[in-house]
Amino acid sequence: MNALIIIPARLAATRLPNKPLADIHGKPMIVRVMEQAQKAKIGPVIVASGDMEITEAVKKAGGTAIDTDPNLPSGSDRVHQAFLQVKNHQDFDVIINLQGDLPLINPKDVRRSLLPLADQSVDIATLIAPVKTEFERNALSVVKVACNFQEKTEIAKALYFSRCPIPYGDGPLWHHVGIYAYRKIALERFISLPTSYLENREKLEQLRALEAGMTIGCATIEAAPFGVDTPEDLENVKRIVKG
Repeated sequence: MNALIIIPARLAATRLPNKPLADIHGKPMIVRVMEQAQKAKIGPVIVASGDMEITEAVKKAGGTAIDTDPNLPSGSDRVHQAFLQVKNHQDFDVIINLQGDLPLINPKDVRRSLLPLADQSVDIATLIAPVKTEFERNALSVVKVACNFQEKTEIAKALYFSRCPIPYGDGPLWHHVGIYAYRKIALERFISLPTSYLENREKLEQLRALEAGMTIGCATIEAAPFGVDTPEDLENVKRIVKG
């Protein structure tokens, strides 16, 4: 698969202002995410920037940034707008949308996000990791996914995503990781769809795809990467990086 990684980023975060530019031991967070994506070695890496400050930071670090409309409604729209500006974009058949708040994302996991697309019935691929703590189980910020893993399988199709612990009953729970690998035609379809009822209710964009009958395939990874959403998260990442 001819893949392209696009990282959407803008400064309008409420819980951590200017989040993409947050300094992590001398590097802006968006640059650290970009560098981890580059280490995956599966295709070009582009930052879809919603602000000039982000563009300047990426270019100063030697990366590629494409300016997008700061008023776009979602990261997926930002990814698509940047994709259309990529030279020879029609040559790419997979676009990976990597969240810009995962500075510790493992490059191997970025590569692994492509695995579900080996099944031609899968429109969108993503990653999940086992829920390991009671905090993960109950935190509304941790998105869970219901999917039917047969014995010894590492890929399954998503049935539903929720901020609640699903499914009910004994058995493992799965933590959804914010990375999506879209077939080109799937991304085009997804951003053309209106927001859906369950998407608005759960505040989860991926439910729009499921409600429209699109198929999302999930590949397992060992542990969810630490995301940055609050000042406390940022301090934790700084301690991990320093260590």
